[in-house]
Amino acid sequence: MFSDPFVITIEVVPPEGPDPAKLLAMLKTATAHRFYGFSVATNPVAKPRMSAMALCAMIQQRTAKPAILHLTTRDHNRLSLQAELWGARALGIETVMVAAGDFVALKDRHQTTTVRDADVYALVGMARQAGLQTGVVFDTHPESNGLAKAVNHLKRKVDAGAQFAVTQPVYDEAGADELAQATQSMGIPVIMGILPLRTPRHAEFLHTRVAGITVPEAVRRRMHTATDPVAAGAANAREMLTIARQRFAGACIMPPFDHYEILGDIL
Repeated sequence: MFSDPFVITIEVVPPEGPDPAKLLAMLKTATAHRFYGFSVATNPVAKPRMSAMALCAMIQQRTAKPAILHLTTRDHNRLSLQAELWGARALGIETVMVAAGDFVALKDRHQTTTVRDADVYALVGMARQAGLQTGVVFDTHPESNGLAKAVNHLKRKVDAGAQFAVTQPVYDEAGADELAQATQSMGIPVIMGILPLRTPRHAEFLHTRVAGITVPEAVRRRMHTATDPVAAGAANAREMLTIARQRFAGACIMPPFDHYEILGDIL
């Protein structure tokens, strides 16, 4: 994965329901652009989606691009985690991103439970033992000034065997500098997250309602004053990609709401 000097991945959210045809067609079209492969989320925001494992296999078959499987301790006990890791290897998946997973919303907890009988550190070790290249998330929880805690958390993941990390989305140079400086001694490649903004409301929602993401005031103001907010969001994403090339080993672009057509404007 890191044979290229700069690795670009595209994050994919599986569909709700059993039909991936429309999504796969969009991803096939996206391969006209130059990037390494796809990174497939698993039940993001703790809502049910198509199996990330199944979608990874279909993406690799349809696009001939590698697919990175996201795997969470939230959704599986140890038996199921081991089964998923071995299944990934059998399907030709070479890389896994391990995480705790988003918390289940309070209103859903009467019908949905979390598992977590293995922690992230244990899952990193299991993934390495299964022969998978293993990545982790670097989330600084900026809403609670959690950078120091996040750095220690990442060190423990690296000690457990993590081989690369992906940050939460970054929206300005100062934020990128802070993350680059915080991770420079880790000894692993770090990929910077880029989530293009769509509208002023989207920017405000991410800033105020989504844990782990801060959209600086100047960027939000830019979205509010733009005559074409979609173009302004894509322009910010291009700027962040340029910054990522200077400071990180790669970038993970996260097209919002299945808008993969914006990749042309960014890449």
